[in-house]
Amino acid sequence: MTLYIATLLAAYLIGAIPTGVVLTRLTGAGDVRQVGSGNIGATNVYRNFGRRLGVLTLVGDALKGFLPLLLVILYAGFTDTQIATVAALLFLGHCYPVYLGFKGGKGVATALGIFAVLSPLTLIPALVIFVGVVWKWRYISLGSICAAGSMPLLVFLVERSLPLLAATLFIAAMVIFRHRSNIERLSNGTESKFRA
Repeated sequence: MTLYIATLLAAYLIGAIPTGVVLTRLTGAGDVRQVGSGNIGATNVYRNFGRRLGVLTLVGDALKGFLPLLLVILYAGFTDTQIATVAALLFLGHCYPVYLGFKGGKGVATALGIFAVLSPLTLIPALVIFVGVVWKWRYISLGSICAAGSMPLLVFLVERSLPLLAATLFIAAMVIFRHRSNIERLSNGTESKFRA
């Protein structure tokens, strides 16, 4: 039990590492929270500081979901419910990081890393949905919302695990909730389109 509690705390603190803020500050580019949408995620970094930092932010945010969860599965011997809870804490850390006064990102890249471990087969159709929506309408936010919304059904069909389904429902709902300002802008036509 002590190991499990320590793992939950570590999962939150690792998930809370603000990759975009760290990278933009270390490179002297500035503070991503002060430009564009103010979000710390890869899309805002990409739009304001370029492709390289945007891609690095995406990779870093995904890895902080992927690597800790992989290590837990390989070495901790936890139950499915415990693993699902660790995944939820990794995700929550990104969305509500203690290091930034609990003002974090929207969780898409971190969720990508998490599901690359928990249910890699579901990522293929989810990524197809994401790419198709972004290609058609040019909105990263809409693609993220649609992909997140598809994940619970995909996980249910592929994995048949109630703990994993519960974690997926939570993560998907949080991704959509964190995009509520984007949803408002999409509805009134002021959301920024993605241009490569």
